[in-house]
Amino acid sequence: SEAKTPKEETPKGLSPVKAKKTPSPADAERRKLRPGSGGEKPPEEPPFTYQLKAVPLKFVKEMKDIVLTEAESVGSSAIFEVLISPSTAITSWMKDGSNIRESPKHKFIADGKDRKLHIIDVQLSDAGEYTCVLRLGNKEKTSTAKLIVEGIP
Repeated sequence: SEAKTPKEETPKGLSPVKAKKTPSPADAERRKLRPGSGGEKPPEEPPFTYQLKAVPLKFVKEMKDIVLTEAESVGSSAIFEVLISPSTAITSWMKDGSNIRESPKHKFIADGKDRKLHIIDVQLSDAGEYTCVLRLGNKEKTSTAKLIVEGIP
């Protein structure tokens, strides 16, 4: 029986090799395509899942309150700034719990991990609580600060 086994194995060993070799050109094409398309897709998928696991979603630098007196603030601008991680997270801004849209009044600046809310031409009515909402996948973090405009006594 010992003599038989090698003999039986050889044909078995050979045929898969042959079977593999025959479709190889088409296979190679298919294989090329798969890693290829896989290589172009990952920016969407693997890095994302990878980041969720490896990089905690966080504010590296939280927002700080801005205190202005009415005299100096009216017509000037205020900038709320946060530093976030990872840079792929999405930030949105709220004032007193409602979403701010980008407008001539509110500019959103995103530069890598640096995110800013620029309030142009500050008025008394701009005073309030501002929140930066950070989202990545299904996680969410917020950082909140106040814009205080002090009236002249």
